[in-house]
Amino acid sequence: MGKPILYSYWRSSCSWRVRIALNLKGIDYEYRTVNLLSKEEKNAPEWVAINPSKKVPAFVDGDATITESLAIIEYIEEKYAEKGKPLLPKDLKLRAQSRAIALHISAGIQPIQNVRVLAFLNAKEPDSGPKWANHWLTEGLKELEMLVAKSAGKFAVGDEVSIADLCIPSILYNAKRFNVDLTQLPVLVKINEHLSAIPEFQAAEPDKQPDAGLNA
Repeated sequence: MGKPILYSYWRSSCSWRVRIALNLKGIDYEYRTVNLLSKEEKNAPEWVAINPSKKVPAFVDGDATITESLAIIEYIEEKYAEKGKPLLPKDLKLRAQSRAIALHISAGIQPIQNVRVLAFLNAKEPDSGPKWANHWLTEGLKELEMLVAKSAGKFAVGDEVSIADLCIPSILYNAKRFNVDLTQLPVLVKINEHLSAIPEFQAAEPDKQPDAGLNA
């Protein structure tokens, strides 16, 4: 059986989370680009067959095809439990908190400022997308700051990296893109500084990907 395949896009928040997970687990994989801004690529029958939602990431591991970033990350954690670093705390309460933080980002903040939503808004009213993104990122991140403050140590849940931390770099990257005032997020900014020093996180950054700069 060959390498698992990650269908990704360099600046996709969801793909970024999965790249970090694969790096932390030490899994060698094949990177395949799906150009999110190309209607032709997104609607190609071979891609729709892999992921009917036409979104990245998708992870193909032998005869298993998994979509949705957190589902992929949990699959990786369970299948490759003996490899690399654990992605979930052993403690039941901390495990639940790490999932809550990850879900707040991946299901609460990120979907309402993603490419499809902003494209729809801009088509209705030119240049309205960035204002929308700034508003909802600001609101969601202020809530996240309070949530993370309950459990933060060096990282989002204590002093070990967890699934919660995998979601932080990309959402703060988006916040910077849409001019969110980060001074109101000191806990998150400090955690992100620690994460940015970890080699596995560095290797997952958008500018380090094979398709970096596509549609920039």
